[in-house]
Amino acid sequence: MSDYRFLIDEQLDGERLDKGLSLLTDDSFSRSFLQKLIKDKKVLVNDAFQKASYILREDDEVYFEAPECEMAQILPQDIKLDILYEDKDVIVVNKPKDMVVHPAPGHMQDTLVNALMGIVHRIDKDTTGSVIACKNDAAHNSIAMQLKEHTINRRYRALVHGMVKDDEGTVSTLIGRDAKDRKKMSARVSDGKTAITHYRVLERFKDYTYIECRLETGRTHQIRVHMAYIGHPLVGDMIYGNRKNPFGIDTQCLHAYILGFDQPTTGEYIETCAPLPDYFKYLLEKLG
Repeated sequence: MSDYRFLIDEQLDGERLDKGLSLLTDDSFSRSFLQKLIKDKKVLVNDAFQKASYILREDDEVYFEAPECEMAQILPQDIKLDILYEDKDVIVVNKPKDMVVHPAPGHMQDTLVNALMGIVHRIDKDTTGSVIACKNDAAHNSIAMQLKEHTINRRYRALVHGMVKDDEGTVSTLIGRDAKDRKKMSARVSDGKTAITHYRVLERFKDYTYIECRLETGRTHQIRVHMAYIGHPLVGDMIYGNRKNPFGIDTQCLHAYILGFDQPTTGEYIETCAPLPDYFKYLLEKLG
C-alpha cells in the first residue's frame, strides 16, 4: 500500500472530493476506483470520512491509502536543467516547452519531478518559464504560505490576438469549471472563485499584442481564460482561443517571466527572470 497526503490549495477549493483526488493524482486512478475508496471509508478529510460529493475547501487535509501502482514508481533522473537561482532551501528553474511538471500515465519519466523533489506550484505542460521547488519542509511551508497569501510576484509574458486598446487594465471575474467541458475552466460561472489578472501592453503589432500579465490570484488556466474572456485569446491556444494558428506553433504563447519571493530562511526578497524561449522570440521578431 502507498500513502497519499495532500493539502488542498486554492485551485481545488470548491471541487468534489472524488474529482479533486483525480486531479491531485494526475488521473493515475480511475474516478470509479477513487469513488470506491471513498465509499469504503478509506479516504480521510481532516481526519473524518466524507462522501464523494463532499466539497473540498482550501487547507483541507486529505489522506488515503491505495495499492502499489505505477504512480509510486517515480524514479530520480539526471536531467539537465536551466537553473535560474539556487540556495540551500530552494531552486528556481526555467521549464522548457513540452516538459510535464508532475508524472502521470504516459509521462512517468522526463518530468520536472523526476529531476527535482518538492515542487510547490504548477504551470501547464505547454507553458514555459519559472518554476520553484523546495529542498526541505520549512522552505516548502514558507513558499506555500506565500502562494496562499498572494505575496509571490508572478509576471508572465504573452502574445495575444487583436489590438488591446488600453495600455493597462485588470480582469476580475469568478473562475470555475466549465459546465459543458469539465476539462476547461470558465470565467462565466456563478459559483467560481475570485480571479484577478493585471495586464499591461508591451508592444502592439498589426493584429497582435505583446503583453505582461501579473497574477494577483493563481487559478487554473487563469491568464488563458481571462484573455479569452476579454476577446484577446493567446496565440496558439487552441482550447480557449478556437482560432486558426497562423504561425504553425504547437503551444500557447505564454511564458512565466518573473518570479519573486521571500527567501524562506533569511526573508530576503529574491527575484528571477527566465529568458523568453526561442520560438517566442522568433514570433516577436517576425511580427516586428
